[in-house]
Amino acid sequence: MSGMQTDAAKATSGAFVDARKLADDDVLDRTLQETTGALGIMSRPKVVDFNARLKEKRKAGLRSIVSHVAITVVSLGVVIGLVWLLFFSPVLRLEAANISISGANEWVSEQQIRDIAQQQAGKSLLVVSTNDVTTKLKDIPGVTQAEAKRKFPQGMEVTVTAQKPAAMLKVGDSALTAVDSQARVLNSVNGASAEGIPVIEVESVDSGLQNRAVKEALKILSALPESMRSSVTAVKAQTQDSITTELNGGDRIIVWGDSSELKLKMAVVDKIINDPTKIGDKHQVDVSAPYRPIIK
Repeated sequence: MSGMQTDAAKATSGAFVDARKLADDDVLDRTLQETTGALGIMSRPKVVDFNARLKEKRKAGLRSIVSHVAITVVSLGVVIGLVWLLFFSPVLRLEAANISISGANEWVSEQQIRDIAQQQAGKSLLVVSTNDVTTKLKDIPGVTQAEAKRKFPQGMEVTVTAQKPAAMLKVGDSALTAVDSQARVLNSVNGASAEGIPVIEVESVDSGLQNRAVKEALKILSALPESMRSSVTAVKAQTQDSITTELNGGDRIIVWGDSSELKLKMAVVDKIINDPTKIGDKHQVDVSAPYRPIIK
């Protein structure tokens, strides 16, 4: 080892060195490759510029903030645009001209129905209240059922079931007043005919509409099939449980009692008056107690 150090010193000073005594290639390679230990080349450590690193971090943070702000602004813009499109733009706006009406008759005018439906015109179909429309339609005298449906993109379909008057209330020799099954006054359209509509004589229209016997009679009359109802020529409603109707000028007299079990009562009456073996020469049928009908 001392010999190698001597030779290296000589080589450093420019003296002759015996090549046979130089280190072999493995030692040289290790010296060039290693950076630690007894062998190897000493290298100066890398100097870190903390100011530059701090600037880079600040720039990265700023880019992140700008990116988040941009995403928020774009998202907010999309939401605002969507809200405007769905609720305020003409795309889904209900147009009065696109409201269709069906079911009106000579006692419930189409204009009455349209006036209610058009209260929703100008609104987005998404906020149109079909429940409000149907509730108000059912308040029209003569309307028994009502339905309103949205028709995208800009329409609404309104369907009602309008009945004829259940009866006409008559006060002395005065004009007749049409009323429905719920004792509500109907206004005729273009002077509708009252032919075939039963008449109930009352002391006054107002008192008649509040009278329980009249209300029971209206329920019974409105439930009768049209073939029987059109044959009613007189109605007596002295008490709420003694409602009586005359058919064909008194050819048949039906004592209904009240409006309870009405379907059963109608079935019993229909069977008796249409079966000669049961009605015989009698002309009065009392179904106030439908399980024990009385024929006179």
